[in-house]
Amino acid sequence: MPQISNLGSRMPSSPIRKLAPLAVEAKKEGVKVYHLNIGQPDLPTPQKGLDALKAVTRKTLEYSPSEGYPGLREKLVGYYKKYGIDVSADEIIVTCGGSEAILLGFLTCLNPEDEIIMVEPGYANYISFAKTAHITVKTVTSRIEEGFKLPPVEAFEKAITPRTKAILLCNPSNPTGYVYTPEELQKIKEIVVKHDLFLFSDEVYREFVYNGKPYLSAMQLGIPENVIMLDSVSKRYSECGIRIGMLVTHNKQVHDTVMKFCQARLSPPLLGQIVAEASIEGTEEYSKECFDEYKARRDFFIKGLNEIPGVYSPMPEGAFYTVASLPVEDTEAFCRWLLTDFRLNGETVMMAPAAGFYSTPGLGKNQVRMAYVLKEEDLAKALKILRAALATYKDLH
Repeated sequence: MPQISNLGSRMPSSPIRKLAPLAVEAKKEGVKVYHLNIGQPDLPTPQKGLDALKAVTRKTLEYSPSEGYPGLREKLVGYYKKYGIDVSADEIIVTCGGSEAILLGFLTCLNPEDEIIMVEPGYANYISFAKTAHITVKTVTSRIEEGFKLPPVEAFEKAITPRTKAILLCNPSNPTGYVYTPEELQKIKEIVVKHDLFLFSDEVYREFVYNGKPYLSAMQLGIPENVIMLDSVSKRYSECGIRIGMLVTHNKQVHDTVMKFCQARLSPPLLGQIVAEASIEGTEEYSKECFDEYKARRDFFIKGLNEIPGVYSPMPEGAFYTVASLPVEDTEAFCRWLLTDFRLNGETVMMAPAAGFYSTPGLGKNQVRMAYVLKEEDLAKALKILRAALATYKDLH
């Protein structure tokens, strides 16, 4: 029979979703599964966005411009200005989710076999996008014992080769929730300038910074030709399913080249743009309520994790994730066992094994990524299940 491609064979499974079939089987048995594995917000989408969707009266659902509707991009200009990010509508390209923004950025800025440096643990799908673009990922490792702060400059310098073309940061970080300080970003800027690199900055979670300090975007570092900002409405408006992201850059050559790829895929989602545009203005109170809710969940959940014997989680400063170490040798085996064998009053927990967020073999095997996107009552139940499961697992092993 015909064989699949080499690329398809090399493509890794998502650590976030790879155990999903086990969760499906557990649910078929009537088991309640608490999903801590995926960053799917449970908070409602802004009513303004839902109302805009219901009010669609078009007779034809047409293509939009390849770069997205002007009205949406103009509203995004105002949104970014609130964060001190000055861009024009012509510097914003609307994409099919933040995922497409990342992939098109890679295809635009790197040739096959070029290298990009990212911090590990990092968002697992970066690896998949890099493989799709036939580029090589090199990593510098942040450590849970140090709260996942930026690795030293020497680690970046050691990773740089003649084929290095870019550095990728996620700030605030998915999966760790770490927020890079102005001093750390300045160090990255110096490396980027010294080696004439692109800086991809994934800033999807900028609304969720809990340390009380102003958010600093890579767009504010004073290197406009180097920075490509990647963004999405998925998390800030609980609109993951409308698939609306953004690629933003002052670099006209990058912008114009990304547009070639955008024209080839025709247009971003029509209905998604309508919902996103309606959600941007007049939802300040909604955003504040979401922020307060996630901060309260963070405080409750991290405290609860660290009260379980053998479990350790740093305090995330942003986003709604944490990477925690567990007192087990192999968290993938443990996470599988939770879904196939362990039940507490007919309930269990699903988590993402953290090894899939590392590129270096062997790292993260005793860690999991968890998303605190459930209400506090459900987080309490999940913590109770995790505590009981770890005690049982210890006895079995």
